[in-house]
Amino acid sequence: MKRKYYVALNPEERKQVFAVLDSPDTSKTVRRRCNILLLADENMGKPISQEEIAARCGVSDVTVYQTVKDYHMSGLTYILRRRTHEEPPRKPIVTGETEARIIALACGAPPEGFSRWTVRLLTQRVVELGIVPSIGRETVRTALKKHNLSHI
Repeated sequence: MKRKYYVALNPEERKQVFAVLDSPDTSKTVRRRCNILLLADENMGKPISQEEIAARCGVSDVTVYQTVKDYHMSGLTYILRRRTHEEPPRKPIVTGETEARIIALACGAPPEGFSRWTVRLLTQRVVELGIVPSIGRETVRTALKKHNLSHI
């Protein structure tokens, strides 16, 4: 199969890649991208196949292809940066206000017929009161645990 994208690192880029690899605070993902680039570099002789690079680096061949493509299309600085999201992929169910309402409910008097609040009771009451439309017991438990209220 004819390769569409190539990696040809000049000496300055190679030095930059090695500097990133030597840095102790470099993430595992960026290290893998650096290793892929070094193995795919054509200036250091005939490069090995993408399948072999994938096997050596412990990634899929699609990852190798995308890394080489990103280098070819966007350059080295794009490869060496850590990708972050402005917002998390999933928004948290319990925000500060809802957490405060759950804690206030837990600190209040338990329902009639019960001597204390349980996580199950709290979960049911939070949904009944409409604080959140639906919530799991584990979410309520972790909200309580954050404020050392796990033994309610």
